[in-house]
Amino acid sequence: MRLYSKYLAITLKAHLQYPGSFFLLTISQTLFPLSMLVGVHGLFLRFGRLGDWTFPEVALCFGVIHLVFGLSECFSRGFDSFSLLVRNGEFDRLLVRPQSTVVQVLGSRFEFNRIGRLLQGLLVLGWALLNADVAWSVAKGVTVALMIISGYCLFTGFFILQATMSFWTIQGLEVGNILVDGGRELAQYPLSIYKDWVVRFFTWIIPLGSINYLPLLFLLDRSEGVALGHMLSPLVGVLFLIPCLLVWQLGVKHYQSTGS
Repeated sequence: MRLYSKYLAITLKAHLQYPGSFFLLTISQTLFPLSMLVGVHGLFLRFGRLGDWTFPEVALCFGVIHLVFGLSECFSRGFDSFSLLVRNGEFDRLLVRPQSTVVQVLGSRFEFNRIGRLLQGLLVLGWALLNADVAWSVAKGVTVALMIISGYCLFTGFFILQATMSFWTIQGLEVGNILVDGGRELAQYPLSIYKDWVVRFFTWIIPLGSINYLPLLFLLDRSEGVALGHMLSPLVGVLFLIPCLLVWQLGVKHYQSTGS
């Protein structure tokens, strides 16, 4: 953790060398997703509801997914740009250092200007929690915390899997963005608005629903007899990180230098 903290401090200091650029990028990262939500709100003003969902309930989904994606963009971006380390031969240096390659890759890049997405997700989530029809309890507070923690783990796992592909392909593949960006766009709305096979796929195969949709049902008292399961479903996002790290270690063992 000490090494990771040093990486954070150095990167933040570098970003603040150009404070004007940093703050403008942060503001733009905040306003763009908010403009999307304003458009959605306009549709709710016209049609009232989205299936069984009110606007604060949809905003709750929207806020959670953008908050956890913002966290992963800020603090796990090293894996998203990992293919550059492979092409340049820089990963060879990481292998000879007496530190975990996971920590070193995490620390190779932080995107603090993406904190704008994190902040807007936090603002939307806070507003939604105050306006949605949630009968608060300790269990529901724990559920919200689990949604955030496990959501960060889930998207970090996606970044790790995308980075691991670079051991064999050298170049980064855009197909990974289908999972990351596509998953974010899909999960910012309650999954029940999609076809049944979409709900099943993004709950049991790619567990986006486990960190967002299922716990949302628990928060809104729509669990119908499986409340405990829906409350604990975000833990799937944390567990998802374990096989991702195992796949990463497999990729490291099969790594062959590019010779750069």
